[in-house]
Amino acid sequence: MTYSGVRKPTKFYRVDESGEFETAARGFDVLRTPQLNKGTAFTHEERRALDLTGLLPPAVLTIEQQAERAYELFKNQPNDLAKYAFLTAMQERNETLLFHLLAAHVVEMLPIVYTPTVGLAIQQYSHQFRRPRGIFLSIDRPDEIEETLAQGGAGAGDIDLLVATDAEAILGIGDWGVGGIDICVGKLSVYTAAAGIDPLRSIPVMLDVGTDRQSLLEDPQYLGYRHPRVRGERYQAFIDRYISAALRLYPHALLHWEDFNAINARWILDTYRSSVCTFNDDIQGTAGIVLAAVMSAIKVAGGRLREQKIVIFGPGTAGCGIADLIRKAMVNDGISEQAAAGNFWLVGRHGLLVDDSGDLQDFQRPYARPAAEVAAFARDSERGIGLAEVVRAIAPTILIGSSAAAGAFTETIVRQMAKNTPRPIVMPLSNPTALAEAVPSDLIRWTDGRALIATGSPFDPPAHGATTYTIAQANNAMLFPGLGLGTIVSRARLISDGMFTAAACTIADLVDASQLGAAILPAVSDVREVSVRVAVAVAQRAIDEGLARVTPLDLESAVREAMWEARYRRINAV
Repeated sequence: MTYSGVRKPTKFYRVDESGEFETAARGFDVLRTPQLNKGTAFTHEERRALDLTGLLPPAVLTIEQQAERAYELFKNQPNDLAKYAFLTAMQERNETLLFHLLAAHVVEMLPIVYTPTVGLAIQQYSHQFRRPRGIFLSIDRPDEIEETLAQGGAGAGDIDLLVATDAEAILGIGDWGVGGIDICVGKLSVYTAAAGIDPLRSIPVMLDVGTDRQSLLEDPQYLGYRHPRVRGERYQAFIDRYISAALRLYPHALLHWEDFNAINARWILDTYRSSVCTFNDDIQGTAGIVLAAVMSAIKVAGGRLREQKIVIFGPGTAGCGIADLIRKAMVNDGISEQAAAGNFWLVGRHGLLVDDSGDLQDFQRPYARPAAEVAAFARDSERGIGLAEVVRAIAPTILIGSSAAAGAFTETIVRQMAKNTPRPIVMPLSNPTALAEAVPSDLIRWTDGRALIATGSPFDPPAHGATTYTIAQANNAMLFPGLGLGTIVSRARLISDGMFTAAACTIADLVDASQLGAAILPAVSDVREVSVRVAVAVAQRAIDEGLARVTPLDLESAVREAMWEARYRRINAV
């Protein structure tokens, strides 16, 4: 069989129209296939039909019984990295059981399968490699891209989502080469756990263009291509070839980009967002959940969005993406683009962005302050106008960290901010936990309990006086799964800023943070229902903007029906 000139392999299982599996596999081939394997949950009828009699103990268990045993084993693991390895091994053995377990313990396990623990796993990828997962595409073999993408045997209508990375900017830990495939696998686990994206209908993709991390290049165990990162025209041609091949094979799929460096992330998004159904979670997903947190906090702090003074420490991919989306929301609140941009002060490693700086990126320029405006600001001889001086000089109402600079929000800076605003909004968002700009217990203490806080990683609730403060986690998992689900249900041609704003508004409306100590975002434990609400809002906005190819009569019903449940399918032998 051929497809777009590429030989398509034949899978030995498929899902029929009733949602049941049909397979030609028998015996150990069934048990070795994680999508088919049920372990001790195979019925006696299935065991006879699939030649499994005698290959399993005689007891037939339910998935709930299996999950109970698995959870006990999970809890007995000695540390988070061991728990990650345990869950990874389970997915390699029995995918449905993994997702059933994850759904039942989402608060406890989400930080294991994704941030922050996935960062540790990525650093150990080549040394702890067990079984390949995902698709590995190489810039050294561009002619094989389409054939490699087709290896799973999926048809044109069988794939809804591809998550791809080149692994240059993994979380807050940088370039980890081929190990970055685990960020895509983790992201897809969140899509499934939070929004019911069918794991059979998604593909994690590693775009291997080399690595600039010398320790990897010198490591005899490193599994990726052993050369410095390829850049420039050859890199751009590789990305274009990947997109073209993906869309030829899977024309309705959503393309999700993850953990590229700031320049490449922007270039890819700006080049393709107007013609391809695509988004960058670091730029847009982070921005969406931060906008939701800001809108929720403002309900408590008072005032209008367009009146806020916002300092962002870390003007890279995430920081400028946050500024872009909040700026658009300010325009929707009734001010001009120029006036909205004037509400932001972005501070990087060399200090405040100023328009006479020689190293500004194009995406930073809208936020660079006029040199004349800040001429009287105090300057650090090495770093220009520092964060402390910016906070002192402009009295911000919102302070956001996306810098990966641990402890950057010092007591002096936070107390200075709290002098000028009754309810300071402070968001140390950098991941993993060790890189957070501040910890909530300090922020609460330094502001005498007045700060409204969102963090990138989960923190235990601190107490201050008689109040215990639930800390909101500005976790992209509250937004991108529902965004993806709404996009898939509506078959949107593109993903617009309006769809992100609709998602943010929906999330903000799901919480009431007016009580002292209440979180400004929904709890991660509610992520499944949050995803439903977000998906409905996103699909409706796609319809309203003329981007939807499908218009369900009952959006909420369509969303819920589209959500895959981690239950065993009947398996029929053919």
